[in-house]
Amino acid sequence: MFDGKKVIALGERDGIPGPVLAECLQAAGTEVVYQTTACFV
Repeated sequence: MFDGKKVIALGERDGIPGPVLAECLQAAGTEVVYQTTACFV
C-alpha cells in the first residue's frame, strides 16, 4: 500500500515525534521527503 510513495511526517511534541513517524513510514516502504515535530497548542 505504501511502497514507492513519498510522504511528509508531521509529528507532535506531546504525542508522536516526527522522527519516530518517519522511521515507521520508511519501514513500511515509503520515502520520507520531510519530517518535523511541532507544538500544536
